[in-house]
Amino acid sequence: MKLNGCTFAAYHKDDGGGMDPDSLRRCMSFGFSDKQSGSSIGQYGNGFKTSTMRLGADVIVFSRCTKSREPTQSIGLLSYTFLAETGQKDVVVPVVDYKYNILTGEVKPYQRLGPNQFSSNLSVLLKWSPFETEEQLMQNFDDIGSQGTKIIVFNLWSNDNGDLELDFDTDEDILISGAPKPVETANAAKRMNESHLANQLRYSLKVYASVLYLQLPQYFKIILRGQEVKRHAIASDLQYSQCISYKPRCFGKKEDDVFTMIGFLEGAPTVSVHGFSIYHKNRLILPFHRVLSSASSKGRGVAGVLEADYIKPTHDKQEFEKSQLYQKLINRLKDMTNEYWDSHSHLIGYHKEPRAGRAAIGFPASPALVPTLPRTTAKPLQQNPVDPFLSVVSSSANTCDKDPSNAVPIAFARPLVSEPAETDIAATLGPTVCSQPGMQITQSDQTRSPAVAIGTDLADTRKRKLDTLVQMDAPCKRQSTQDLAGCSMDSSSYQVCQYMGERDLNDFSSLNLENKKLYEECVELESAQKDLLLRERSLQLELEQAEAHYKSLLKEHMSVTAVKTEKRTA
Repeated sequence: MKLNGCTFAAYHKDDGGGMDPDSLRRCMSFGFSDKQSGSSIGQYGNGFKTSTMRLGADVIVFSRCTKSREPTQSIGLLSYTFLAETGQKDVVVPVVDYKYNILTGEVKPYQRLGPNQFSSNLSVLLKWSPFETEEQLMQNFDDIGSQGTKIIVFNLWSNDNGDLELDFDTDEDILISGAPKPVETANAAKRMNESHLANQLRYSLKVYASVLYLQLPQYFKIILRGQEVKRHAIASDLQYSQCISYKPRCFGKKEDDVFTMIGFLEGAPTVSVHGFSIYHKNRLILPFHRVLSSASSKGRGVAGVLEADYIKPTHDKQEFEKSQLYQKLINRLKDMTNEYWDSHSHLIGYHKEPRAGRAAIGFPASPALVPTLPRTTAKPLQQNPVDPFLSVVSSSANTCDKDPSNAVPIAFARPLVSEPAETDIAATLGPTVCSQPGMQITQSDQTRSPAVAIGTDLADTRKRKLDTLVQMDAPCKRQSTQDLAGCSMDSSSYQVCQYMGERDLNDFSSLNLENKKLYEECVELESAQKDLLLRERSLQLELEQAEAHYKSLLKEHMSVTAVKTEKRTA
C-alpha cells in the first residue's frame, strides 16, 4: 500500500453490526465506555485508542450500520501526525457521515452540523489520510457489505534500527520484528523448545490468536492474511491430566468454583516450559505464567489452564491487578504444582524417592492427586501401576474423628519429630481424609490444602519455619501472643498460631480481623433489633389506645343517635 505518502499499513475488518454516527464518535473519543455487561472485559473506554496508537501514529475507521431506519456510513480519523504538525492543543477527530441506500447503493452526505463543518472535516481527512479523493474513501466500503467496520492503521512505528516493529515477510502470519529465527540444529531438545507454543505466542500473531479465546462460537472466525486461524486448546496438549476444583474465599465471601486442568505438556521433561494459562471471561490474560521460581527441575513441564473471572485484569489486559485474591490464587497454583509433581513426576522419568516421614509410619501415597490414564503415546521411563480412577478430596471432607471440633488442622499440626514414639498417630495427624474412587474432580479450599501432609515439600518448609520459631527468644515469644493486627489471642489461638508459617499467620490474622468486624456488626444489629422491638411495642400500645378511643367514640355516637331517634318518635 502506497497512497498519499504512506507505505505500510495494518488492515483490520469486522463484519459485525457496524457503528452509527453517534457510536463511532463515542468509540473515537477518550474515556467513554458503555460496557455494562458482566461478560465484557473493557471498562475504561480507551482500548481502541491505546491499541491503535501503539501500532502506528494514525488510524482511519470506516463503518456502515443498518440499525437505524435509514442506513448510514461514517468515516473517522484519529491522527497523531495531524495533531502534532498542526499544533492542536485538544484531540481533534474529524468525522464525516453519509446516508446509504441499500437497494440502489446511492450515497449522499449526511450534514448533521451543516455543510461548512462537513467540508472542513472532509478536507482534513483527504489531507492526512492515505486517500487523496472522496471517491477513494468511498471505495473502502465496497468490501464491507451491508454492515461492518474497517480499521486501517498507517504510519506504523519503527524500532531503533529503523525497521518496522511488525514483520510482514512471513506468509500467513505477522511477527514482531526481531523475533528469533528458526535455526537448523541437531539438538532436538533446543529445536523442540524453540518451536513450542509457549515461546512462539510471544512474537507470532497467528499463534497468539489461536489461544486468545478459551471458547469460540460457531459464527466467530479470526482470519489472518486471508487464512482462518484455528483455535487451539492448550488443555489438549496435557498428558496425565487432572481437573482440580478450587473454591476462592476472601473475608468470608465465597466465589464460584474455579476448575483447573493440570498435567504434563507433550514432550516433558524435554520441554522446559512450566506455567498456568489464566483466562478472564473467555480471554487469555496470562499465558504460561510461572508460579515456581525454583532453579531446580521441580515443576518442569507442568502446565495448567483455568478461567478466573473473579479477579480483575489490568487496563491493558496483559496482567491481573495484584490483589489479595490474585495472590491467594497464585499460592494455590504453587501448591497444585508441588502436589502434582510429587505424585506424577515418576511418569516422565524422574526417580521418586520415598519420604522419610511416610516410611516411618507406613503412610500410603497421598490420594489427592492420582494420575489418569495417558492419552498420548509418550511412555514413562519407570513403569508403576496406575489407578484408572481419581479420588476426591473435598474441603468439607468427612473425617473419621468422632469429635472433629477438637481436631487441629493438618497444616497446623505439630511435626512428627517432636512427638514421642508411643504417641497416637491419629491424634497427632488430626482428621483422616476419606476418599472415594471413581470421581474425576479433586476439590480443595483456599483455607487449607488437602494434599499438604507430613512428608511433602510444604511440610518440610513448615518444619523449617517451626525450627526457627523454636529458636526465638523470650520477648519474641511473648509478642507472638498477639496477631499482626495487634489483637490479643486466647490460649487456643496461640497454640495454633505458634505452628503457623508466615503466610498462614497472615491469613489467620485477616480472618481474626474479619471475625471482629462481623462480631461488631452483629452487636450493632442486635441493638438495632432491640430498638425496633421497643418501637414496635410502643406502636402496638398506641394502636390499642386508638382502637379503645375509637370504640368509646363509636359507642357515644350510637347512644346519641338512639336518643335523637326516640325524641323524633315522641
